Amino acid sequence: MALPSLTANIQLPPLVFPRPLLMIGHGTRDDHGRNCFLEFVQKYQELDASRPVFPCFLELTEPSIFQVIQDCVAQGYTDFSALPILLFAARHNKFDVTNELDRARQQFPQIQFHYGRHYGISPEILALWRDRLDALDHPDHNPQGISREDTVLLVVGRGSSDPDANGDVFKLARMLWEGSRYRTVETCFIGITHPRLEEGFARARLYHPRRIIVLPHFMFTGALVKKIQRITAEQQSQYPDIECVELPEIGLHPQLFYLTRQRELETQRGEVKMNCEACKFRLSALSQGTPHSHDHSHHDHNHSHDHPHSSHGHHHHGGPNLDDLDAYHQRIWQVP
Repeated sequence: MALPSLTANIQLPPLVFPRPLLMIGHGTRDDHGRNCFLEFVQKYQELDASRPVFPCFLELTEPSIFQVIQDCVAQGYTDFSALPILLFAARHNKFDVTNELDRARQQFPQIQFHYGRHYGISPEILALWRDRLDALDHPDHNPQGISREDTVLLVVGRGSSDPDANGDVFKLARMLWEGSRYRTVETCFIGITHPRLEEGFARARLYHPRRIIVLPHFMFTGALVKKIQRITAEQQSQYPDIECVELPEIGLHPQLFYLTRQRELETQRGEVKMNCEACKFRLSALSQGTPHSHDHSHHDHNHSHDHPHSSHGHHHHGGPNLDDLDAYHQRIWQVP
């Protein structure tokens, strides 16, 4: 389906002051996905040239967070806003990015970060997906005129080793389904956690739909989005009587630019708040008698100082294999 023009008619609210911005992507080995992120950062910079914007990646590709900060310090910058360009708050947001910022601060003690929050279940994200679902009712995208009552919505998340983030995917799916008139909604994941995408399709077919709409809740394309596309095509081939329609990932959508500006403004106004009531890292800290506030609106939002064990590396380096369901349930509420 055709997507809106990238930055046509976008007017962003003004910043409080021209503080440099680090936009931190997850990273991917997929060149197309990497370029989509870099294009997003470039377009966001073009919308407001009052301060420099620097793209960097947590892992899998370059430039790394540390490399970019090193370059910025060489140019004389010492005070930054830092935004994790992530949909949900899981380990990457809570630990890995902040560990990298801490490492840079140790090397360059003169620098200060004002760390923003993830995108979350925002009205902008919900409106974006609802608009795309509405478009699928148009005859151009639904030539058979299949009703919503004969359609199952299948929401696909990335998957995380953090129950709080996984729960947010289910909440997003439920909020999209409420009032939609789709027969039901099923939620699944492409990796790490369960149920996986194949099981999501199996559950969807139990309702005997004429159509299954696959909604990949990803910001940009990459290896996992392409895997979702392959599996969807396989399912369509195996079950030709059920139409499988896959929406594109969020991509460079105007709502994403608006939401990014909101997150940047939060860092400038000191309004950053994160929901950690059900965070396993907070619960672990409380069980050990460690003070831990769920409102992380510190002046530099140094989130990693609030959690024990924050010096551990990324979960894919020697972490537990969560493909086995028994192992998953045994390990999921443990902190690294």
